[in-house]
Amino acid sequence: MQADLDVLTIGRSSVDIYPLEIGVGLEDVTTFGKFLGGSPTNVAVAASKLGRRSGVVTGVGQDPFGRYVARALREFGVDDGGVLALPDVATSLAFCEIHPPDDFPLYFYRAEPSPELRIGPDDLDLDAVRGATLLWVSASGLSREPSATMHRVAMAERAGHPGRTVLDLDYRPTFWDSPAAAHDGVGRVLATASVAVGNREECEVAVGETDPDRAADALLSAGVEIAIIKQGPRGVLGKTAHERVEVEATPCEVVNGLGAGDAFGGSLCHALLAGWSLEETLRFASAAGAIVASRLACSTAMPTESEVREVLALGRVPAGLR
Repeated sequence: MQADLDVLTIGRSSVDIYPLEIGVGLEDVTTFGKFLGGSPTNVAVAASKLGRRSGVVTGVGQDPFGRYVARALREFGVDDGGVLALPDVATSLAFCEIHPPDDFPLYFYRAEPSPELRIGPDDLDLDAVRGATLLWVSASGLSREPSATMHRVAMAERAGHPGRTVLDLDYRPTFWDSPAAAHDGVGRVLATASVAVGNREECEVAVGETDPDRAADALLSAGVEIAIIKQGPRGVLGKTAHERVEVEATPCEVVNGLGAGDAFGGSLCHALLAGWSLEETLRFASAAGAIVASRLACSTAMPTESEVREVLALGRVPAGLR
């Protein structure tokens, strides 16, 4: 894969099978759409849509869905050289129901462990890891070996790197044996991340705090330079050792909230690479997340910079951007 990417993400990929009927249980849905999915993969797509050269390290099966993941990445302009097709394992699938504004149950169909958790340090392209300006990793990848070791190796390779290493706290209970195991896994790598981002539940698992300010302070004390706490309808808090910024949520009519965090992540990468202020960074990422929340899918819904700027100028997501 390319050794000079702007953004390299490591973590899960999937094929999202989303109903094209809103407000209907899966047992009654008759039409579905097929989309590229998986949070770190969507972050790479979002960054690419904003003009950044991005790539993904992930695992899929040697099956039609795995071929679809690699092809879809290329179509989105994302380097698929880090997609490892594994024998004797199926590509992960994710189904959801869509009940706006805040009920989007997910149903995963995946091997145990899933393909991306089978990737070890020997599968890692260290030149790509060292060469990327920004590395994005997901805490879920720390839940199983050999993936956990691979993540720690990748983050350690970035020690002293002038670019950012972003840790998405991304707590998914089904990946972990217990919250305590997740706490320990995240604790082992926090000092090697320069940015940490997560919601209040994820912060509680990572550092034992749900209050946004206390959670941010705990993350900073653990060694990160920027702590970003997502608060849902209450907006987002960002903190450094010398600055505190809180921005309100961007108003939108929610269709499917599942991809909003990934759009936020890809836009956060874009803003960090651009060197924007913390306030501009958070406002931009919040607006991008709101745009995707107002759309059906995740990867195909990622906005362009001009769309985000339009929302920032209006102060809300207009109906025409859905």
